[in-house]
Amino acid sequence: MRSDANIAGPMTDPVPGPRPSDSESMAVPGPLPMGELVSRETPPPPMPRPEQTRVMVVANQKGGVGKTTTTVNLAASLALHGNRVLVIDLDPQGNASTALGIDHHADVPSIYDVLVDNKQLSEVVQPVVDVEGLFCAPATIDLAGAEIELVSLVARESRLDRAIKSYEQPLDYILIDCPPSLGLLTVNALVAGAEVLIPIQCEYYALEGLGQLLRNVELVRGHLNPKLHVSTILLTMYDGRTRLASQVAEEVRSHFGHEVLRTSIPRSVRISEAPSYGQTVLTYDPGSSGALSYLEAAREIALRGIGVRYDGSRAHTVGRQQQQEQHSMSEGLQ
Repeated sequence: MRSDANIAGPMTDPVPGPRPSDSESMAVPGPLPMGELVSRETPPPPMPRPEQTRVMVVANQKGGVGKTTTTVNLAASLALHGNRVLVIDLDPQGNASTALGIDHHADVPSIYDVLVDNKQLSEVVQPVVDVEGLFCAPATIDLAGAEIELVSLVARESRLDRAIKSYEQPLDYILIDCPPSLGLLTVNALVAGAEVLIPIQCEYYALEGLGQLLRNVELVRGHLNPKLHVSTILLTMYDGRTRLASQVAEEVRSHFGHEVLRTSIPRSVRISEAPSYGQTVLTYDPGSSGALSYLEAAREIALRGIGVRYDGSRAHTVGRQQQQEQHSMSEGLQ
């Protein structure tokens, strides 16, 4: 599968045109001062498109770290800036499908049919209404039994990989939202992807159990997918009012170094509210601190993909609005 936007297909390519050259990719406008919020009218710096499709697995067997939130908001950020992005929802809860406004009741063709019944991926992919260039392969409750059903199937670990390789539509990114476990669904994602993105929440026990995930990544790389590697670690739920968040961030950066994005995602009421409206925070409240942070994280990922150094002075988009949101959230919890 190639990421050539000029390939003809049943779906019209909303982002035609050639790939940017290296010189064009380097021409990124200078950053704004740290802490300055970008207005909705300010044109953002360009977000380059990769030469080949990047398949990123969003995984962490610890629940509640922001896997689904990160998947859908990064996908929306990339799509809103000219990329064609497919989100594959591998979590039986179907939260990514919900956040993207995709119907995923039991009768909807889903990723379960692709894994178990050999249906083509193109038969289950649906366009996201709110964001041009963004698509989703939904999950249904049937996926809950897929772990058991896959056990007896031939090449059970590589069924998603085969489905992705046979998908003919041009794509720039494929983001796979994994369940909070290390079972066959997650293994299928790790075999299909080249990059692993690990969200880590800035709270106590942040690194608890992460060693097992890294060992599984090594096992899959050694036996099934030699190109697999941990390319990105994103700090989520960062609360600048607490010393704990800073300590966790320091610890994660000391452990993983350059894999950790300079941008961290703050705790935000808007991020939490958006899924209840079937939206990402990028469409629900584009000017919120959560939306701006995910935009910067997506830009950093895009620039890393073409080997361009990211200027970290925009990394922490924190201003009065985030402080007000965090204050409001604190009052709501009292």
